[in-house]
Amino acid sequence: MLKLVLESLSQAWSSSSKMGATATVRLKFPTKEKLLAIFEALEPETRTAVTSRSRVRMKREDMTLILLFEARDTSALRAALNSYLHWIRLTKDVLETMETF
Repeated sequence: MLKLVLESLSQAWSSSSKMGATATVRLKFPTKEKLLAIFEALEPETRTAVTSRSRVRMKREDMTLILLFEARDTSALRAALNSYLHWIRLTKDVLETMETF
């Protein structure tokens, strides 16, 4: 199950930015192993931001992975969302391929 919530960020990141954008993505996994595999694959990406325009935090709750996105603008938010959702899909595909061996 995927739930995406977009909202305004009331706190400015810098003097040149007055508004921001946030998104929360919740992904429920069928097994704890798959959740941990995805979490561990994404964790290094959250430690070092490629750009200063966005950042992502992750947390786990039971069988759910929660990704918290913050960005200076909606374009940066969309780019970060697309990247993380793409990485999640790739990791999921690899895991499913490995299960068939």
